[in-house]
Amino acid sequence: MKKFAGKGIWGKPVLWLKRAVILLFGLWVAGIVLFAFLPVPFSAVMVERQVSAWLTGDFGYVAHSDWVPMSEISAPMTLAVMAAEDQKFPEHWGFDVDAIQSVLDKDGGKMRGASTLSQQTAKNLFLWDGRSWVRKGLEAGLTVGIETVWTKRRILTVYLNIVEFGDGVFGVEQASQHFFHKPASRLTASQAALLAAVLPNPHLFKVNAPSAYVLRRQQWILRQMSQLGGESFLQEHKLH
Repeated sequence: MKKFAGKGIWGKPVLWLKRAVILLFGLWVAGIVLFAFLPVPFSAVMVERQVSAWLTGDFGYVAHSDWVPMSEISAPMTLAVMAAEDQKFPEHWGFDVDAIQSVLDKDGGKMRGASTLSQQTAKNLFLWDGRSWVRKGLEAGLTVGIETVWTKRRILTVYLNIVEFGDGVFGVEQASQHFFHKPASRLTASQAALLAAVLPNPHLFKVNAPSAYVLRRQQWILRQMSQLGGESFLQEHKLH
């Protein structure tokens, strides 16, 4: 009888938990399939930022991005994010194994760094901020999903449209308009490199008030863009 009573107490919560997990999994699968060709209206990070703003009483904050296709993003901008964040992007299958091993060896297994653009896209689009093995595990599964269904060009397009460049500034079009008063299609190499330079932490590093570190990183990114091969690199890998 005790066993039966226990089952009655925990039966419904467990059932609802299972249903919630199945629903969430279904939403992720649907998102991967639909966003392979449809514009992304918002990301999980945007939702998280918006809810956080409301909870702190900031009702003027609006988290959104102005979606633009790859054809309306300047080639230097596309090249800059790869030069800054993931130079092996065209070659890997979602994970940079060498970079992961290097971080593990250096930091003793701490979960930081070594994230590819594919991983960052999966995290920003579907998951929450923070570091935990649960989130990293979900991120890995979602990364495999988008690498399987999406093209590399599509991953870059989604990434550039949802990545956060500053407080409340999401996506390359909004960033370009906000910081440079021009569309993303007209971003120069120098401007693109500056935007990419703040991506490690857009809340600490500012595009409109760049620190000495950001300016040094901007110059390093410009050199890396040149060493990758410039726009011919994008054409070779059909990324733009």
